[in-house]
Amino acid sequence: MLLQDAPRSPARPAPCPAAWDAIVDELTGHPGDITVTKRTWSAFHGTDLDLRLRRRGVTQLVLAGIATSIGVESTARAAYEHGYNVTLVTDAIADRDAETHRHSMERIFPLLGERASTAEVIDLLAKTRTITRRKDR
Repeated sequence: MLLQDAPRSPARPAPCPAAWDAIVDELTGHPGDITVTKRTWSAFHGTDLDLRLRRRGVTQLVLAGIATSIGVESTARAAYEHGYNVTLVTDAIADRDAETHRHSMERIFPLLGERASTAEVIDLLAKTRTITRRKDR
């Protein structure tokens, strides 16, 4: 599931450059892709994200993104409050302010879920696929 910011929202009152919200080609075009456009800091508020996830039986969310202390943290808090298992990809999250980034990473995120690197998440996904394939045989 891909999340995309709305061009103008309460979280982003100033105009943005053209195509600033485009999802890179490497992340698009997969069968079954679903894009949810978020209009506030949290991807859950004012969207049907929770409904879409629950309909698919999703229980685990892996979060990455820009604005650690705003969008990522707001979405992680909401995911936790909705009962999802949350993993925050520590090397795929950034913020414009190093101190607020550090605070979210060290103080807030450990309360909301587990933290892992991109390599650790990819390795775990590969192992999960292998186990799933064995069960399907």
